[in-house]
Amino acid sequence: MAEFEVATGSAGVPEGEDRGRRAAVQTAFEGLLEIRRLMNADAADPEGVPAEWERRQPVRAVALALEAAGVPPSATGADGRRTATGYCLGAAERTGVVRVEWLGPPRSGAGYAAEDALRNCAAVLRRLGWEALEYRGPRRHRYLEVEPPPAGPSRR
Repeated sequence: MAEFEVATGSAGVPEGEDRGRRAAVQTAFEGLLEIRRLMNADAADPEGVPAEWERRQPVRAVALALEAAGVPPSATGADGRRTATGYCLGAAERTGVVRVEWLGPPRSGAGYAAEDALRNCAAVLRRLGWEALEYRGPRRHRYLEVEPPPAGPSRR
């Protein structure tokens, strides 16, 4: 059986028919919540705090959270050109921080939609205990930097 592949928005759309993909994403996300319940048993809200697994693989964890919430990933074709509008994730300059951008094909309007789309992404991630801050880069390009909150004294 193939390993579940998260959609980071920086490659092609993961394979699988829509209903099958949605089911796989939901199963993976439910597994993530179970990991949180088990690993964060000492937290007031175990599901509301990223688990150690997420801290070690933040891009995968953020991608899974966004896709499970119904936020569409961007995608690229074999030629490297954007074929879909949505989130695109990658590692930020600081270790453990995820950069979230809203990208799409040329003339797709992704730049105009970025403000609202990124606010939605931030809201989804904050509900799951992530810290998300919006920034503007060159040419006023919006993006988020997402990271888990500092680990508490009982976490290592």
